[in-house]
Amino acid sequence: MNLHRKGRAALVLALVVVVGMAFRVSWNALRDIAGAVGADATAAMLYPFVVDGLMALALIATLVLTGDARKFALRVLGTYTLASLVLNYVHGLVPELHSDGGARVDWTRLADWDPANWALVLLATSLPVGSIYFGSDLVAKVLHHRPTPTTTASAIAEESAETIMKRSMADLPESTPAPITAALARVPDQGPVGYLKPSPILKPIPQDITLPLVPIERGAVAAESTRSRRATGRLPDAVKSPRPKRTPDQLLAEARAAAADWPDAKVTAEGIRRAVRTSPANARMLRDTLLAERAAKAAEAVA
Repeated sequence: MNLHRKGRAALVLALVVVVGMAFRVSWNALRDIAGAVGADATAAMLYPFVVDGLMALALIATLVLTGDARKFALRVLGTYTLASLVLNYVHGLVPELHSDGGARVDWTRLADWDPANWALVLLATSLPVGSIYFGSDLVAKVLHHRPTPTTTASAIAEESAETIMKRSMADLPESTPAPITAALARVPDQGPVGYLKPSPILKPIPQDITLPLVPIERGAVAAESTRSRRATGRLPDAVKSPRPKRTPDQLLAEARAAAADWPDAKVTAEGIRRAVRTSPANARMLRDTLLAERAAKAAEAVA
């Protein structure tokens, strides 16, 4: 840890030395430029601090500010760096600007071409005014800046370790029991609901009686009920079929009449049940009887 801190301190010290020497080189050129645009000896001596000093201030502001304020500080840093580079370049191109021993140079032109000379004079004279404005703005932004609290990874690790150390055995998480879910059973399909006469022995409803079907909503329940349903009364007359109970001979006669012109392939239990309106068991019995009669007639015709 000590070697790491010493290495960082040595790096910062070397950077300060390099920046100081670079400032001394740039200070010579900017001083001569200031004298060429009409500054006196004191103003020319302070002029490099106006340009290069604001660059250092903008660099520090970029390390403190965030968001749009940081972008503004970077623009100021880039603008004044470019301006200092241009003035140092002009100082190298015009030998008349070079002073001997730091003496103030006489008034001279910064460029032979008038538009270029006017632009360079405007640049050199506007930098002090820009330093006042931009420097004040940067200082105000730094003073009013409120850094957002951030939690470092080391702080999180330390807090987690402290929490684990302070936790007692009773506070440790226990295994969560499996959730108890009720077994779902589907309600069996129910037939027509009616009112039956109370009786210890329930008589079955004749199969050839057609009852109106009442729609019943089906769904899932927690468990199937084993409690028996009690009778609530006799069957109303409105739900009773007006057709009297037919004998097997009557059913067979109706089936013969309905299937007289049917081919053998069409003589099925379902077709007879629909035509005669009887139960599936009676329909199968009638189908077998009709097919047997047709087979007997066919055998007699061949003989």
